[in-house]
Amino acid sequence: MQDFLSKWGEAAYTTSGFFWMALWAFALGYVISSCIQVFVTEKKMQETMGKGEGKGVLLGAFFGFISSSCSFAALASTKSLFKKGASFISSIAFLLASTNLVIELGIIISIFLGWQFVVGEYVGGLILILISWLLVRIIDPKKLIKKARERLDSEDDEDDSSKSWKKKIKTETGWAKVAQQYGMEWKMVWKDVSVGFTVAGIVAAFVPDSFFETLFINSGQGTTDFGFFTIMEHIVVGPVAAFLTFIGSMGNIPLAALLFSKGVSFAGVMAFIFSDLVVFPILRINAKYYGWKMSFFILFLLFTSLIGASLALHYGFNLFDMLPDPSSVKIQDSEYFKIDYTFWLNMAFLAISGYLVYLGFFKRDDVMFMKEMAPKSKALEKTLKYLAFACYIWLAGGLIVKFFVQ
Repeated sequence: MQDFLSKWGEAAYTTSGFFWMALWAFALGYVISSCIQVFVTEKKMQETMGKGEGKGVLLGAFFGFISSSCSFAALASTKSLFKKGASFISSIAFLLASTNLVIELGIIISIFLGWQFVVGEYVGGLILILISWLLVRIIDPKKLIKKARERLDSEDDEDDSSKSWKKKIKTETGWAKVAQQYGMEWKMVWKDVSVGFTVAGIVAAFVPDSFFETLFINSGQGTTDFGFFTIMEHIVVGPVAAFLTFIGSMGNIPLAALLFSKGVSFAGVMAFIFSDLVVFPILRINAKYYGWKMSFFILFLLFTSLIGASLALHYGFNLFDMLPDPSSVKIQDSEYFKIDYTFWLNMAFLAISGYLVYLGFFKRDDVMFMKEMAPKSKALEKTLKYLAFACYIWLAGGLIVKFFVQ
């Protein structure tokens, strides 16, 4: 019993430390994302992208880079761009970039995993897009694309593009919309992040290394020199682990750091991070938008690209002797709450967040701004909500045990 209480307290403390480490990064990323989504509309994006494939892919990747990291927001924006005339591969480039190349994800990865994984995330995101583009060119699924377009509603959504971003940025109304979008960003991810960070803390405290050594073969030996088939097994198992713990790319980063610290290969961890678009909830939403045939084609496209990108990153980094050392990632047994740059950044962004909440939801609550979201499963959302509340009870109890019982 004493051992359980000790691990419970350690799990809760580790999770709280993860939240504290990442708080300012979430806030900074969502402020930037909210500004982009308010001041740069989807209609303007599509007009700039045009219908040309090469230009559209490049601009789709760029607009994804400056977009939201939420998978469900990305799915809705992708559907909207495709419906308004963007090419299929340009839309896929936007989808991949908006879940892999976004600013806030890079910041979170840098905190938990280090610069090699940030480089891997951005270079890998580009490789994902290039492989997808190549596969679409080879397979040329014209009939599937045509049927998907016919399935979508022909009417465009209303889009406030009457003002340029230069005019919007000078108005209080524009910033009130930014504040409301900022609140929406947190509303979209709070359940996923709560569950994801709590799971990471529990895994860190309770799950023995032998479990990871069984799940990911030849891991846990402090080596980066893996054989080809070992790397392939890690790449395939990574998405399976992501499927079983589907909590979104942002919530999965602490768990990715734990996997790497337990000896999982660089390729396997990158595959785990890339896997947020190859899970069942995403498959179901794409089927709702485009039909099941197209949904399975997108799944095949993304999973194949994921395997290729993870392999390319691993062997490319190995070629230049850049593979990170698992021992360099130490997110357990850390002094999370000391007075350092993290403390001051958190204080600054808590103040900014407080002002944005005041502006968007109190001072200018007459302003209405709502980005389209993909239709989530009500059962899944309700389950995640109850799990999140259970996590808060778990964390509170664990912190009490750690600081007042033991």
